[in-house]
Amino acid sequence: MTLPANGTPDFDTRWPGQLAAIDMGSNSFRLEIGQLHQGRYRRVDYLKETVRLGAGLDSNGFLTEEAVLRGLACLARFAQRLKGYAPQQIRAVATQTLREARNRDAFLARAQTVLGRPIEVISGREEARLIYAGVARLQPSNVPRLVIDIGGRSTEMILGQGRKALRAESFQVGSVSLSMRYFGDGRITEQAFRAAQVAAGAELEEALEPFAPVHWHEALGSSGTVGAVSQLLAASGISDGRITAEGLRWLIERCLHAGRVDRLDLPGLKEDRRAVIAGGLAILYTLAANFGIDVLQPARGALRQGVIFDLDERLHATALEQDGHDIRDATVRELQRRFMVDTQQAQRVSTIAERLYEQAQPRAGREARRELLWACALHEMGMMVSHHDHHRHSAYLVAHADAPGFSQSQQRRVADLVLGQRGGLRKVEASLAQETFAWQVLCLRLAIIKCHARGQVRADVLSLARSGTQASLDFPADWSALHPRTLFLLHEEAQAWSRGGVLKLALRG
Repeated sequence: MTLPANGTPDFDTRWPGQLAAIDMGSNSFRLEIGQLHQGRYRRVDYLKETVRLGAGLDSNGFLTEEAVLRGLACLARFAQRLKGYAPQQIRAVATQTLREARNRDAFLARAQTVLGRPIEVISGREEARLIYAGVARLQPSNVPRLVIDIGGRSTEMILGQGRKALRAESFQVGSVSLSMRYFGDGRITEQAFRAAQVAAGAELEEALEPFAPVHWHEALGSSGTVGAVSQLLAASGISDGRITAEGLRWLIERCLHAGRVDRLDLPGLKEDRRAVIAGGLAILYTLAANFGIDVLQPARGALRQGVIFDLDERLHATALEQDGHDIRDATVRELQRRFMVDTQQAQRVSTIAERLYEQAQPRAGREARRELLWACALHEMGMMVSHHDHHRHSAYLVAHADAPGFSQSQQRRVADLVLGQRGGLRKVEASLAQETFAWQVLCLRLAIIKCHARGQVRADVLSLARSGTQASLDFPADWSALHPRTLFLLHEEAQAWSRGGVLKLALRG
């Protein structure tokens, strides 16, 4: 991949310069294809399908087969549209429904096969950060602002200024979940609206102080529900598209007058919004009444554009071979600072692990190499909790910390690497079935052994060779004679791999 004069990374592709984002929301799946040229964004194509994945969660938290098939059929159509695009040009993210679904891994396995590329389940805060990134780039302003996005099963609230999100939160209440709970029988009543507003208020109550009007000067609403309500108000001549408490009360009265979802007759109401509009209105009115929002303006930009801008930044960092220019690198540095990681030791381990990995896996993808280096950087996070079993504490912290830029799935992979840094291999047995992971964790463990004395080390002493699933570690005989403790630990390591794992380790020195 190269970075040409126009600033857009090139790939072996029929569609140079274009990037695609798939947003697998709880109500709709969206595909956005866009192009960035000298900082300006141009939409190439946009596809949206109402999938209602969130409505397919049963009472036990499992996606029904009917909902799964709807999702797979949509992804198959998206895959057709994306033929000819290089894998690096596409990023697919999933939100609240797949954060909740107990059978999400089974769904993702099928979905990734249909789509032909990985799908990242992102955390609520990461979703909020990406929403703000989309809004901030497409509707720039230096005014402190509140951005709200009401999705099918979650609501994101973000405070920011310029392109920087200052605070981002996600709350588990959305238009689909609230509509199913309080208007699921098709009836629209005052009692149901009051109950829905109380439920929304209870979920959002903890945000009252951090998102109070004193912190922002303008409020913007992104995507689905806000866009639909804005269109309804404009089509009915109530406003120019801006959302106010008065306009929301008018819409709620119209819904109550209809009495039933199937009798709703509102200019501009699309069929895919009919079943979820009441829940969305309940959330919007709760926000307006409790957060002092006099006017909510519909925003340009949403999650899907934020994903494209984030992908563009990653690709530029890759093309320029500049680790540290990806937000994930900044996140790792912040975690090191917060948990007082010994950064000198982390760097020593990183240097050895990276050298060994390049020797054994010279064709490994850049993301695999970076995951290893992030694990090296964070492998001692848990020391702040306890030296005893610190690898387990480290793995837990890596898996559960807020980590901007990381998907939940990638965070979990790095956490598994950190968990496997020492001791028996049975605790990461499932992950070891993946050969990429096995080589990553082997290099991490060998580097930690090499650096166990926590002093300066020579990076060129150990050499790792690969022959199928056989790993051979070479070192000079005179070095091993001078380092009996390290040699002892290396023999222990070879025995550990002989008892489990897809790899076997042989020592030659």
